[in-house]
Amino acid sequence: MIELNELTYKINGCAMKVHNTLGNGFQEVIYQRCLAIELEKASISFQREQEHNIFYEGIQVGTRRADFVIEDLVIVELKAYINLEDVHLAQAKNYVVAFDKPIGLLINFGSKSLQFKKVFNPKYNIKNPDMQKSRKS
Repeated sequence: MIELNELTYKINGCAMKVHNTLGNGFQEVIYQRCLAIELEKASISFQREQEHNIFYEGIQVGTRRADFVIEDLVIVELKAYINLEDVHLAQAKNYVVAFDKPIGLLINFGSKSLQFKKVFNPKYNIKNPDMQKSRKS
């Protein structure tokens, strides 16, 4: 099985290729289609627009769709905004928990520079290697 950090690195690389090719200014669905092409070229398995039931106290109250579920491990939520806001990060965190995956990536194609945020499912108690490096330095 592929290591999570290696997988998220590969996903980010695919997203960077898309952003470097298209730049910013397109609708989210365009970036989603292009990222699917890059993931296929990189031999990364994924599902697009995977639907998941949302429950409240055992009662189904709706459904949510993740932009990508990659290798059945990583939720990827795409945005195409000038700036990411806290609500986008909260949505990505909710998806990671609702879909019961260890990690998620929030990727924003809308700014001049590609923006990435990693979100972690607290259930899996994964240590953020980026945080560990900054503590040691």
